[in-house]
Amino acid sequence: MAKDIKTYYEQLYIDNTLRLREILYTLPVFVRDYFRVIEPSTSSKTRISYAYDLRVFFNYLIESNPRFRNYNTAQFTLEEFECIESGDLEEYLEYLKVYISQHDKQVTNTERGRARKFSALCSLYRYLYKHKHISQNPSVFVDKPKIHDKAIIRLDVDEVAMLLDYVEDCGHQLTGQKRVYYDKTRTRDLAILTLLLGTGIRVSECVGLDINDVDFKNNGIKVTRKGGNEMVVYFGDEVRDALENYLETTRAAATPLPSHENALFLSTQRKRMGVQAVENMVKKYARQVTPNKKITPHKLRSTYGTNLYKETGDIYLVADVLGHKDVNTTRKHYAAIDEDRRRQAASAVKLRE
Repeated sequence: MAKDIKTYYEQLYIDNTLRLREILYTLPVFVRDYFRVIEPSTSSKTRISYAYDLRVFFNYLIESNPRFRNYNTAQFTLEEFECIESGDLEEYLEYLKVYISQHDKQVTNTERGRARKFSALCSLYRYLYKHKHISQNPSVFVDKPKIHDKAIIRLDVDEVAMLLDYVEDCGHQLTGQKRVYYDKTRTRDLAILTLLLGTGIRVSECVGLDINDVDFKNNGIKVTRKGGNEMVVYFGDEVRDALENYLETTRAAATPLPSHENALFLSTQRKRMGVQAVENMVKKYARQVTPNKKITPHKLRSTYGTNLYKETGDIYLVADVLGHKDVNTTRKHYAAIDEDRRRQAASAVKLRE
């Protein structure tokens, strides 16, 4: 009988479903009803994030309100939830700046983190109010944290070349176990970095790739975008050469563990690489080349999007290739005044003739 090997995304869906179910058992019944309603319009990853964020809110109530001192998070009733006022929510936003988690770890949230957690709570309130489970929605009277734009960090053209050159040739700087590990992972790491920089795919899309998703005849890879849609992303000769070199050497010599046979990128444990492993790998190399820039896989994606926009001037093409559903998201990040034009401003105004 043929062995049933699940795809990365099928297994991820199963794992996320079980994980979400475990979290929901710790939440009130009326919250579980809400998650059943939002399931068709949200990803499993989004629902898990919402569930964790809502659990933080109920833990806050237990910690800050003497009335709920001996509660657990599953005990809250709809009637008790309706007694919460806008002032309580404002105090919750203040609490989110710094608090101690259930595991006795100090947690801090930036304005984006606070906004995201509050957004999850607002979504629950909207659902309950819309379906007339509560008579008022206090969240509409609370000002959400103001999000300030951050400078977009990306690699310059020369930094891209420096990074790839370093990955290709840094072995002579290493000794002992570091050199052994580098020799095992060099072609793989170079293939991943070249792929990320040459296509702009997300790190989750990268680790989800199977060998048969790569089409060298047409120079394309089949990726699964957010929401589950499949799309072919095309790549150039540099990406093709890096992938072929990896497949013909490191990958061909590997014997994957059961259920990981189809994975394109394998860890040294012969399993499909995970998101965190790729993130750590990118940071490891980038620290050596651009120590003043905190480079992550997402910053490599930003680098690709910026370079594509500079070369084509076509914001709709950039949005399509990156898989953005809203072109305004793309325009905000890639059509802003770039660093080169900003530098021109420095010498444009003369103070003395």
